[in-house]
Amino acid sequence: MSKTSDQHKTAVHDEDYEIVLSCRKGDDEAFGILVERHQKKVFNTALRMTGDYDEACEVVQEAFLAAFRAIRKFRGEAKFSTWLYGIVVNVSKTRLKQAAQRRRKTVSIDDPADDPADGLAAEGVSALEALEKKDVQAKVQRCIGTLEEEFREVLVLRDIQGFSYDEIGGILEVPEGTIKSRLFRAREAMKNCLKKELGRL
Repeated sequence: MSKTSDQHKTAVHDEDYEIVLSCRKGDDEAFGILVERHQKKVFNTALRMTGDYDEACEVVQEAFLAAFRAIRKFRGEAKFSTWLYGIVVNVSKTRLKQAAQRRRKTVSIDDPADDPADGLAAEGVSALEALEKKDVQAKVQRCIGTLEEEFREVLVLRDIQGFSYDEIGGILEVPEGTIKSRLFRAREAMKNCLKKELGRL
């Protein structure tokens, strides 16, 4: 994606386009619609990036506040979600650097917003199976936390949040080849880590 081609982009008419226009005209309530639409995925992205529930909550607040303050400058040359998740990733990285000098809390992904064990009892899954599943999820998150920053972000965006390579390129502002290279290395590192954590794979 070259700077020259960026200069000739037109507005992207995605599902958020009309709401973003309202926000740019000063409609604060319209921004609330964007928050409601994206908050769960934003939180899950932040949680996977930071590995900490409280940190993820802070990231969500900071990211949405930053987006709200900058929304009138958003030209719509990319999808709103691409722009927003770029903010989320950057805020997550900043908070991780700030937390590097502090003692981190024990990683927990037992978040009610996206708990993989939700509804297990209703589906007839035993309490033991539910605990085992949560244990596996915790080990997965620990492995994600061992990844270097540049590898963690592509893994989270691609394999967990399901963004396309083009979308990730817009979020991270790196070429597709770089994304694929980092993703390959991230997956290999995850595989090796999970072999140690789970004793299989």
